[in-house]
Amino acid sequence: MSAERIIKKYPNRRLYDTELSRYITLADVRALVMQGTPFRVLDTANEADLTRSILLQIMLEEETGGEPLFSANMLAQIIRFYGGTMQGMFAHYLEQSLEAFARQQQHLAEDLGTKPFELIERMTERNLELWANAQKEFLRAAGFDHGDVAPHSDSDSEPS
Repeated sequence: MSAERIIKKYPNRRLYDTELSRYITLADVRALVMQGTPFRVLDTANEADLTRSILLQIMLEEETGGEPLFSANMLAQIIRFYGGTMQGMFAHYLEQSLEAFARQQQHLAEDLGTKPFELIERMTERNLELWANAQKEFLRAAGFDHGDVAPHSDSDSEPS
């Protein structure tokens, strides 16, 4: 078995799992995602990688049925990053944040039975640390050094 599963997409829009030697549905691809199975979707016509478009299609189906994950405001904010100078940095920031969140969820599932209150306290401290570091990285990448951004206080404002 190869490390990465290959799914072929035919012109008739059908998906073929080369490992199982059978056609599969988007629900089957979603199951692969949920299981953490690495895969790629390739167009049979030109071998183009269609993985992202298939994942977006799955997300669209998830968003239109049931309780959506993304609010309209959140989607609008994400769209504003496309084509801008911060697009790459935002994508990296978002990816790192989601990976950290997933790791934390995994640790929570593993440690929940031991000492729940201690675990919640550790998670809260770690969250604050992760977000502070992510914000520092975001500002640094945007050209702000730590000394360039000073906290605002009432004493900074001009007298009335």
